[in-house]
Amino acid sequence: MLAIAMAPMAASVYSTALHPCRRRGVLKVAASVSSSPEETKDVVIVGAGIAGLATALSLRRLGVGATVLEQGPSLRAGGTSLTLFKNGWRVLDSIGVADELRAKYLRVQGMRMRSSAGGLDLREFSFEEEAPGQEVRAVERRVLLETLASKLPPGAISFSSKLKSIAGQGPEGTLLELQDGRRLRSKVVVGCDGVNSPIARWMGFTEPRFVGHMAFRGLADYAGAGGQPFEPKVNYIYGRGLRAGFVPVSPTKVYWFICFNRPTPGPKNTDAAALKREALELVRGWPDDLVAVMRSTPDDAVVKTPLVDRWLWPGVAPPASRGGVVLVGDAWHPMTPNLGQGACCALEDAVVLARRLAPAVLAGGDVGEAMSGYERERWGRVFPLTARAGLVGALVQWGNPLVCAVRDGVVIPRLVRLGPFLEHTNFECGLLEPVAPSP
Repeated sequence: MLAIAMAPMAASVYSTALHPCRRRGVLKVAASVSSSPEETKDVVIVGAGIAGLATALSLRRLGVGATVLEQGPSLRAGGTSLTLFKNGWRVLDSIGVADELRAKYLRVQGMRMRSSAGGLDLREFSFEEEAPGQEVRAVERRVLLETLASKLPPGAISFSSKLKSIAGQGPEGTLLELQDGRRLRSKVVVGCDGVNSPIARWMGFTEPRFVGHMAFRGLADYAGAGGQPFEPKVNYIYGRGLRAGFVPVSPTKVYWFICFNRPTPGPKNTDAAALKREALELVRGWPDDLVAVMRSTPDDAVVKTPLVDRWLWPGVAPPASRGGVVLVGDAWHPMTPNLGQGACCALEDAVVLARRLAPAVLAGGDVGEAMSGYERERWGRVFPLTARAGLVGALVQWGNPLVCAVRDGVVIPRLVRLGPFLEHTNFECGLLEPVAPSP
């Protein structure tokens, strides 16, 4: 109910031996050994998204260098904005990039909740009064990635490096084959390849579950209008089976979203102008300020995605590590954005894994045990949050008129308390004490 902050690598190899249904993007175990020479690495991170770059930077602060493989020719600049809460900013402080980002983005002071029917005010909150010490800022995804990447040494990110297969695991490490023919032997492989992670499929995880809701997101640009006119507040608007909102990001940018019910994701639409028209049609007759924000958005700054998650049921979900391979962020625990914790949890994962893994890598210790310790520490955090985010989304997306009337007339005005709802953002995953980085 608080924030929509959503944050992949698409491999093209299939393995009928591992997955008889031949699903798209499944990595295979190579049947033959190539004669190409091997490069030896201590740590290889697959994916230069938020999880991958934060993991690389966290490891570096603890003295461990890592090679980050990114399938694209540059950082993925797609996406709009994401919301970071206090727990996310603690991690960014720990890895040394928070103040640089704070200087660019507005601190959100509160939240206003309205009904879609005439824009009737339901409730207004002040973060300082309801949740003292809370820090909320919406951050452009592109800028976050660029900031994290700028703190890594030149050459740490290997672009145009698409993973073809995991060719084998043994005492000397995991052998990776890339589409361009390169072969990397690494003691540790960290899968940060997003919601549709081929590495997660290779490890036996099921596809993320579509939760029956779609989302439009956009980033309005007021640079040519002398700046955006809004107070630094999250604006939520509730309808029947439909909700929307917007939040100022910076003096010139405003992030907005729409969530709506749909039984299936449907075909993908790549027509940017058509996506914007579809989004505007959904909120026809809704408050003018929301519509104005949407109209101030460039067509190419609008995206439409299905909302998915994966609940890590104990005894059902595979372990997060296998041999020398471990998953981080959305590759392991994709969650819906209803708590604004997807990116925050990925950042937490990065710090915890680095704290567990760095001593084992530096001392030649048991990296498998370090990965298992990371999973034990993180599972109790991410499983409840994933489930809670899914349940909150299901509740606020109800379309029943009676339920919506109770929500607007009783639940939001009289029962909602912001402090308890944000208790999960008080989490501390531990700080990183920097050491001299390895070459």
